[in-house]
Amino acid sequence: MTEWDSGLFGCFSECGLCVVTYILPCYTFGKTAETLGESCCTYALSLFVPILNMVCLVKVRGRVREKYGIEGDTLNDCLMVFCCPLCTLVQEAIQVKNPGGQSMSRE
Repeated sequence: MTEWDSGLFGCFSECGLCVVTYILPCYTFGKTAETLGESCCTYALSLFVPILNMVCLVKVRGRVREKYGIEGDTLNDCLMVFCCPLCTLVQEAIQVKNPGGQSMSRE
């Protein structure tokens, strides 16, 4: 098992991504979900629906953990998403950066 590329509060290592996520969290979430083979628009719009937003945030976080072999469980994902949703979005986005090293904030 590995750890996240960025700590939960390490979002300022990618200031552009941090600003984009603060202003448009649906964009960051949609792009992260897209890297997992999901619909960018569907997941971005899910952030506007109460309860569904939490379910989708936890689901995507779990899939990112599985894909990259990161230690954790669903309960931990729920706590992180509930307490620090924007920080988790940035942490996941940093994790799924494309192989060229270009972050989503520069697309």
